[in-house]
Amino acid sequence: MASIKLVYIGGGSSRGAGTMASILAHGKEFDGSEIVIQDVNPDRLHAVETIAKKIAKAQDLDITISSTTDRRAALTDADAVLASFRPGDFAARALDERIPLKHGVIGQETQGPGGFFMSLRSIHIYEDIIRDLDAVAPNAVIFNYTNPVNIVSQAVTRFTDRTIWSMCEGPITFPNTVLRAAGLDPSKANVVMAGVNHNCWSYEHTYEGQDLIPLLDAAWEARKDDPALDIHAKRMLRLATTMRSVPADYFQYYYFREEVLRESQAAPMTRAEVLLAALPGYWQHYEEQMLADVPSLDPARSRGGIHELELAIDVMSAYYNDKSARLPVNLPNIGGALPGFDEDVVVEVWCTVDGQGVRPLPQKPLPHAVRGLVQQLAEFQYLAAEAAWKGTRADGIRALAANPMVPTLAVAEELYDEMAYAHRAYLPERLLK
Repeated sequence: MASIKLVYIGGGSSRGAGTMASILAHGKEFDGSEIVIQDVNPDRLHAVETIAKKIAKAQDLDITISSTTDRRAALTDADAVLASFRPGDFAARALDERIPLKHGVIGQETQGPGGFFMSLRSIHIYEDIIRDLDAVAPNAVIFNYTNPVNIVSQAVTRFTDRTIWSMCEGPITFPNTVLRAAGLDPSKANVVMAGVNHNCWSYEHTYEGQDLIPLLDAAWEARKDDPALDIHAKRMLRLATTMRSVPADYFQYYYFREEVLRESQAAPMTRAEVLLAALPGYWQHYEEQMLADVPSLDPARSRGGIHELELAIDVMSAYYNDKSARLPVNLPNIGGALPGFDEDVVVEVWCTVDGQGVRPLPQKPLPHAVRGLVQQLAEFQYLAAEAAWKGTRADGIRALAANPMVPTLAVAEELYDEMAYAHRAYLPERLLK
């Protein structure tokens, strides 16, 4: 089994305990390894480290676990870096979601202006991480879960020589929304999706070996007026039947933009504000589990559940143990694997993962009905990564204006200046000029 040094950046987050539980559930695949949990908050680090050590001991794992706030010390001689951090925490996300609503735009943490400013903050931290890695761990591979994963990977792959593979369970889980809305069993379906992160579509879709779309058509006719069907599920089923392809859930922000905007403006709290209210309960649970001989994380009281970042762990295990796996990964479109997208654009596609690395499998083109919007989002991603890594205010406005959620140049300018000022503590000076 692989014996590596893994550094988990952002391990003091509310997802940290669940992520460590997930890693340790695969512990035998990493016997003899060292895990260093790194974050800026020492109290939360201590909680996650304590829980992780007790789980490892209970499972009789040969894994050494420690924690530190010193990122460069943690990264020294690292083989693998698992990165999942949020600059500014949920308070910053709340601004990402709340400010755009005043301008008639959906914020959202990975899409639109909210996702754009999350990328600016995340990539600013990544610049320092890359400098640290170049100095103390030149061969380390980055397994990224920091959002927006596509823009982060676009910046790192375009402007550095580092190997970074970004993961998101979307291509695995998105089909379930439509299948369940149609009353179908997800285990009997084969849905293959591709695109850019959170914005992928299916180019193959079968159910028990037959074309899925006629079944969705029948389900839509039967259920479109069903008041028991969740509004989001209904929208996704309608979108799938209209576009003849299974969508990512995040397409609600584009194809049902006005409805979602009105709902967001009317809601008493944004998603980030809901999470902020829930955080004390998560940490109370973790503090209770710190005292247990064998911690047992309750999915209902753990941020994100107890199997966090598991796709990254699957990719890591396949790579370091040279055990071939087929998994979705965000990486440059090497060899034009996804037709219609430039080779240096980061795409989300199914790949072969083994000891040689991650290689995109040949993909079929996205259907014409949906390809144009995904290509537009890929161009926004490209511009956002450039602005974040080396740009100025002018580059940022240009990128924001290219996002299909932002209706006019004037709105792009107003949003950029207000949000840049709100996030100024987490941005480089060049983006404020």
